[in-house]
Amino acid sequence: MSEPIITRRTALNRTVLTESAPSSSSNSTSASPIDSPRHSLSSTSLSSLDSDGGLDLKNGTGKLLDTYGNEFQIPDFTTKQIRDAIPRHCFERSGARGLSYVARDVMCLAATFCLFHTFVTPQKISSTPIRALLWALYTFLQGLFGTGLWVLAHECGHQSFSPSKKFNDSVGWLCHSALLVPYFSWKISHSKHHKATGHLERDMVFVPKNRDQYASKFGYYAHELSELMEETPVSTATTMVFQQLVGWPGYVLANITGHNCHERQSEGRGKGKHNGFGGGVSHFDPSSPLYESKHAQLILLSDLGLAVTASILILLGKNFGWANLAVWYFVPYLWVNHWLVAITYLQHTDPTLPHYEPHTWTFARGAAATIDREFGFIGRHLFHGIIETHVLHHYVSTIPFYHADEATEAIKPVMGQHYRADIEGGPLGFVKSLWKSARWCQWVEPSEGVKGEGEGILFFRNRNGLGVPPQKLPGPSTARAQKATMATAME
Repeated sequence: MSEPIITRRTALNRTVLTESAPSSSSNSTSASPIDSPRHSLSSTSLSSLDSDGGLDLKNGTGKLLDTYGNEFQIPDFTTKQIRDAIPRHCFERSGARGLSYVARDVMCLAATFCLFHTFVTPQKISSTPIRALLWALYTFLQGLFGTGLWVLAHECGHQSFSPSKKFNDSVGWLCHSALLVPYFSWKISHSKHHKATGHLERDMVFVPKNRDQYASKFGYYAHELSELMEETPVSTATTMVFQQLVGWPGYVLANITGHNCHERQSEGRGKGKHNGFGGGVSHFDPSSPLYESKHAQLILLSDLGLAVTASILILLGKNFGWANLAVWYFVPYLWVNHWLVAITYLQHTDPTLPHYEPHTWTFARGAAATIDREFGFIGRHLFHGIIETHVLHHYVSTIPFYHADEATEAIKPVMGQHYRADIEGGPLGFVKSLWKSARWCQWVEPSEGVKGEGEGILFFRNRNGLGVPPQKLPGPSTARAQKATMATAME
C-alpha cells in the first residue's frame, strides 16, 4: 500500500487523526489473501470466526466507487499482520484498573444526582423555568455518565475488562442490568456482529437495505427508483428522530437493523421467523433464532437482571412519584439509548464504507469496513474512546480501551489507505455526521459497470442527488428486448 494512511474525499476535505509513514506493500485491486475464519484474534468467543471455507475470487473489470466517487481498493492485508503490528503490552488487561473506571462513572452518576436533588429545589431556586432547564441539564449529564458505564459493560462482554471471564461477566451483568440492557443476550448477538461485520447476510448491526428492499418500501421496483423524488429534510429528520428514540428498544425487542436471514439458523429455530414486532426474533426469548439451545440459561439470567432492576424502579416510582422517576432515570435512559444508537450507526454508516455479499466477504475486509470519528472530551474520557478507536476494536476486541489509542497508531501503517477516520469538525462534526449519513447513505448497490468480484462489493447510494448517482436499470420489458436482440445476434 504505497499511499499514506489518509482516507480523503476530494470534495469535502476529509481528514484523519494522524498521518503515519506509508506502508511498504503496494496498492492492488487483486483479491486479498484469504483470512480463514478459523484464525481468531483472541481466545474469546467475541473474536472467533465461523468457518466459511475457502474463497475462490476472481477480479473482473470496472472501477469500484464509493459514494463520494473515490476509487475503492480491496484490502490486501491479513489479520495476522494487524495483530503482529500491535505492541505486546497493549494486550494487557487489569481488572483493578477497569474497576476504577466503573467506580468513577458510578460516582459521577451518584454525585450528579445528589447535587441536583439537594440544590435544584423550589426552596433554593424559586423560578420554575430555571429549575426545568437545570433538570434538563441533569438528564443530559446522567445520559453521558450512563453511556460511559454502558461502554465499560461492553468492555466486559469482549473480555477486555480483565483476564477473568467470570469477573468480566459479573461486572458486565450488573452494569448492563442497571441500564435495562440484557447483558448476555446482547453479548451473544454482538459477538455475531464482530464475526461478520460488513456481511450483508450475517451482520447484526445496521445492515443496510439493498436497492430492491429500499424501493419496495415505497411500492416501487428497483428499476423505478429514479422516479422517487428527493427525500425532504422533514422526512429525513423524522426518520432520524425515530431511529434515535426507538432504535435500541427496536433492536433488542425485534432485531431491527440486524440481518433477516434466520432460516439458516443451525438448529432450525428460524423457520417462519423474521425481524419486526411479532416476528419471533427477540433478545429476551431463549427460543429466538439469535441463539442456540445452550444459551437458554444465559438469556434467562439476562431477563432476571432486567426484572430485578424493573422491580427496584417500580418501588422507587411508588414511593417517590413517577414524574420524579421519569426525570431521575427514564429521560437519562433515553439519552443513553440515543448515544448508543448514534455511536453504532456512525461507526458503520459512512459514504466511504463498503458492504460485502457472502462470496466476497472475509474477516479482514469486513473489519476494515468501519470508521473512527472524534467526539472530543466526551468521546475520549466519558465514553472511554469507543468512538475514536473503533477500527482497531473490530480487529482485536480484547485490547482494553486505555491501550486502544496506541494500538490504533500501530495498525495504521499496515492498513494504509484502508484505515478510515473522519474528525472534520470535531464533536460538532460527529453530530453533523448523523444528518450527512442519513442523507447520503440510503441503500447499497454495486458500482456501475463493474463485473466479476466487484459485483459483490456494494456501496451506499441515495435519491437526493448526492455523490455518485445510482445505476440506471432497465425495466423488465427493456431487459427482455435486450436479451432477445442478443439471442438474435448470436444465431
